Amino acid sequence: MSDEPASTATPAAPKAAPSTPQPETSTAKSTPAATPAEKPATIAPVPVVTTATGTTSSTDAAATQQTSDPDILPASHWLNQPQLNDESDYEDSAYGDDNASSTASLTASILEYRTVHGRTYHSERGNAQSWNPNDSQHEETMDILHHVSTLQQDGKLFLAPIKDNVKRVLDVGCGTGIWAIDFADQFPGAEVIGVDLSPQQPVWIPPNLRFEVDNVTQPWTYQPGSFDYIYMRWLVGTMPDYTALFKEVFTALEPGGYFESKESSAVITSDDGTVADDSALAQWGKCFGEVGKKIGRSFRVIEEGTQRKAMEEAGFVDLQEYDFKTPLGAWPADDKLSEIGSYNQLALERDAEGFVTFLWTRELGWSMPEVQVYSAHLRRELRSGKHHAYYPQKVLIGRKPTDGEVS
Repeated sequence: MSDEPASTATPAAPKAAPSTPQPETSTAKSTPAATPAEKPATIAPVPVVTTATGTTSSTDAAATQQTSDPDILPASHWLNQPQLNDESDYEDSAYGDDNASSTASLTASILEYRTVHGRTYHSERGNAQSWNPNDSQHEETMDILHHVSTLQQDGKLFLAPIKDNVKRVLDVGCGTGIWAIDFADQFPGAEVIGVDLSPQQPVWIPPNLRFEVDNVTQPWTYQPGSFDYIYMRWLVGTMPDYTALFKEVFTALEPGGYFESKESSAVITSDDGTVADDSALAQWGKCFGEVGKKIGRSFRVIEEGTQRKAMEEAGFVDLQEYDFKTPLGAWPADDKLSEIGSYNQLALERDAEGFVTFLWTRELGWSMPEVQVYSAHLRRELRSGKHHAYYPQKVLIGRKPTDGEVS
């Protein structure tokens, strides 16, 4: 099979009211973003980090609020906006060798979480970076986004053309484990492994599934050709080198096996100008873009074409690409898109603070009250229905050439 570029055919957009432009569901060429934290009694200019051993430290990186992008509004901007006295703005909307090996056992050090502004995060290990909370509040949010993903893909867990007799499957960065659980249920004859830096997965799981604690930024310990399908989703902002990671995937796949990568953009935008540059929605992507520069882990994976470049460099062929516009809110006239947007809004409202607290306080110098006020403005914009917001997501699928094929 030849390594031809993916098709760029775009399905017809759903019919919408004239005044309400609709996001495209996908293009056959082929992201996510909660009850806010309690209001602290005092303003802390830097995050206070408490480890499981009880020690406390502060992060010097948050001492100043400096960015290289003049389009990013300072955190104080949100404090100076009209006060949000409506209580609903702050409430849930109701809805190799032992020393070098990346695989770790469930020891006390792995279960040692750090607490930042009342939220728990996994402790840093090596060059691994996990900026999402691993507490129950954020887990529920990510499970909602899993539902959004399957709705977006017409009920499908994956888009790769794998066979019904798939045998060994790896879910990289499995998070709550919900994708791996659903996949194991759908393919009871397959052996499924979910791997993540944080052991936050449930205990009651299908018998053909197991979870491992692993730092996937380190050299992998799986034997070459161990899997016939590898899945990866939403690692944006965590990977220092996608090409190195995809090369590990390539090695771990058997010849002819498939690799599927789904990523989300941090950029929230609109096609009709209803998401203004100075809105809380637009500032979301600008701030995350700045953070990515500071930590050396890009939040612009889709905009930079990182997935395709890394797959090509790793040696994958027959690339298939799917682009999605993921609405935020029930504004689309199309029923399916409106349902996707409603669940997506629910997820972001439930834990906007969870997405931004760790990185924005540590890297941009925001205080927790500033995070809370910004999040309130974000929720108000979402609930207004005036902003036809969406963010891009992209799926890239590649195949490892069979023996004798020229990649």
